[in-house]
Amino acid sequence: MFVTMAYALSTTAVVSESADAQEAAATDAHAAQTTHSETGAEHGAFPPFDPSSYPSQLLWLAITFGIFYYLISKIIAPRIASTLETRESRIAADLAEANRAKSEADAVVAKYEQELATARSKASAIAAEARDESKAKADAERASLEADLAKKIAAAEERIASIKSSALADVGKVAEETAVEIVESLTGISVSAADSAAAVNSVKG
Repeated sequence: MFVTMAYALSTTAVVSESADAQEAAATDAHAAQTTHSETGAEHGAFPPFDPSSYPSQLLWLAITFGIFYYLISKIIAPRIASTLETRESRIAADLAEANRAKSEADAVVAKYEQELATARSKASAIAAEARDESKAKADAERASLEADLAKKIAAAEERIASIKSSALADVGKVAEETAVEIVESLTGISVSAADSAAAVNSVKG
């Protein structure tokens, strides 16, 4: 029983010592953390603004600038220059092609205008020739018609003269016969044809 009690007391003492040790360790750790935080708060600054880091920053800046300069001068710039040169050559070729096409178009337009002027002059000549031919033909037809009309008029005048002379001859004969009849009916005297003709002719004269 005494042994058991002694073991229990010893165990309790060990546990108590262990708890005290843990509590002391925790206290020391908390104190160290607090001290580190206070020290960082007092002496720790933002690294880019820390003057003590300026040399290293300048060194890395120079290294980075050198790397970028090498990349730009050896890789990027030649590619850009090549692209620009290719584009310029393509633009120059396109402009040359456009100028050539414009020259060809101007030549075609000039040829078309020349052919159009030639066609117009030919059309004017053909129209003038046709007009002259039509006028000559019309003049010839008019002359032919006038000649035919003159012939017809002459023939008609001849027929009219013939009819007139025939009519006048018939009128004289009718006048002679009428005169004989009138004299006989009025006087009862018989008149010869010769006397009647003489009387009519004397009246005509």
